[in-house]
Amino acid sequence: MDPASEMSAARIKLAWWQEEMRRMTARVPIHPIGAYLMSLPRAPQVDFAPLQRSIDAAAAEVDGAPLESGADLAPHAHALRAIPLEVASRLAGEGFDEAGLSQCTEALAEAEHLSRLVADYRRAARAGRVPFAVDELMAAGIDNANLAADQPPARLENYLGLLRERAAHRYEVAALALPRGQRRQQRHLLVLAALGLKHLRQRSPTRKSRGPQDMLLAWSTARRADH
Repeated sequence: MDPASEMSAARIKLAWWQEEMRRMTARVPIHPIGAYLMSLPRAPQVDFAPLQRSIDAAAAEVDGAPLESGADLAPHAHALRAIPLEVASRLAGEGFDEAGLSQCTEALAEAEHLSRLVADYRRAARAGRVPFAVDELMAAGIDNANLAADQPPARLENYLGLLRERAAHRYEVAALALPRGQRRQQRHLLVLAALGLKHLRQRSPTRKSRGPQDMLLAWSTARRADH
């Protein structure tokens, strides 16, 4: 999904992952990660089919399909980011509050998506993608040249500031959404929310590349807490 990726290669890789998600649903994955997930104790009780929607959302983004409306962002973020988090959480335990888990993962997914867009919008625009919702850009008077410019105009800075505020709020919602009784079991979500908010407030220039490191830190922190 990186804007620098060659589009034909990205499409081929995503097509492979679409097939792998079908194999995951049928419980016959061939990738080592899929095989590991299937080996986890709770794997027989977890539905992997929703992960196909995540790959479909990634493929749509790579193809350059813009979000026509700001109202489309939350569903897109849910498919792209919340679904994998929900699957991982269900693999981690059982007996938790489904409503609390959904509220947490949806808020976290939206915050992460907005943070990534704000940090990496210029590269996306220069690769020919429209990173933000079209109706919001039009309402703010922002065009493609503004998005690709080395120095963003004031109207774009104002728009980015609003998105940062929205992302910060969603990180805070995610951190508060989990009931106390399941915070230990789902600690990885709390760590991701805290790290995301920290990077957002620091306006880290390397935010776009921190996803794997943040996930690893969340996992290792949750493991230490569990033991």
